[in-house]
Amino acid sequence: MPHLRRRAVLATLGAAALLPQRNPAPAQQPAPGWPARPVRVVVPFAPGGPADVIARSLGERLAEIWGQPAVVENRAGAGGNIGAEHVARSAPDGHTLLLCASSHVQNVALYRSLPYDPIRDFTPVSLVAYYSLVVVVHPSVPARTLAEFAALMRDRPGEVTITSAGTGTPTHLSAELFALRVGARFTHVPFQGAAPAHTALLGGQVQAMFHNPVLAVPAVQAGRLRALATTGPQRSPALPEVPTVAESGHPGYEVGTWFAMLGPAGLPAPVVAKLDADLRRVLAEPALRERFARQSLEIPEPGPEHLGRVMRDDLQRWGDLIRRLGIQPS
Repeated sequence: MPHLRRRAVLATLGAAALLPQRNPAPAQQPAPGWPARPVRVVVPFAPGGPADVIARSLGERLAEIWGQPAVVENRAGAGGNIGAEHVARSAPDGHTLLLCASSHVQNVALYRSLPYDPIRDFTPVSLVAYYSLVVVVHPSVPARTLAEFAALMRDRPGEVTITSAGTGTPTHLSAELFALRVGARFTHVPFQGAAPAHTALLGGQVQAMFHNPVLAVPAVQAGRLRALATTGPQRSPALPEVPTVAESGHPGYEVGTWFAMLGPAGLPAPVVAKLDADLRRVLAEPALRERFARQSLEIPEPGPEHLGRVMRDDLQRWGDLIRRLGIQPS
């Protein structure tokens, strides 16, 4: 993501780039009486996915700090809209929070009518995790570099099949953005989730995917898929030999999925400040960094101001692409 490269230091987990002294928490105001009861962390996706894993990992430590349970509540459906609407309508007292993904701001362009505004109806707290995607192809595909893959797409307009976790998801939009940049067309084969798309790709029913690293990296390491590039601002620590898309001749191309903590609009400043400080503390802990690293997750720059900028930038960036291509959810 261009805005993440400009404004964030994306450290590998276990590196020292994001130690607390490099990103000191803002002066914390008292938050008397908070939390006064269990805090619900709403995940707008099904259990077992990256957002759910992140929420539960953070929740374990936050509960210890707060002296109150951090209860993860999965409210899946409509691309994350059901859970997001629930939080938007919740009391802004800090006892109901949202652990969302970057699709939170993409959905405003995908869905004709949302019952909430992804910016105005929420209070940004902090980014908590990020991963770049991996451009992978089935071994039967003759392309061995990203340049060769782009040439294959141009030479055979619409014949190359690229799968995704669903229409309008980052795994889809990243492929559309790349195709626009290289002047090529492909056939999109969406699935309802990354797992079935992954299965189809391994079986050779589809040829390529801009894939999440949780599933892609083990398959690449086992030789079942070929990695051509990664989409982040720097090489993936899990695949250090694989160049980025930018290194492969497309400077400025950066795509990834971020995860963030939000509250309802009107969340009191003292609560935001304490949440921010507590998240910084937890995200600096070696045990959590190692846990995230096993999921190919990186830690972006924290803080409510930075998250607010990222959300506004992505709202425009992906909204423009979705409207330009006329993409609608499947």
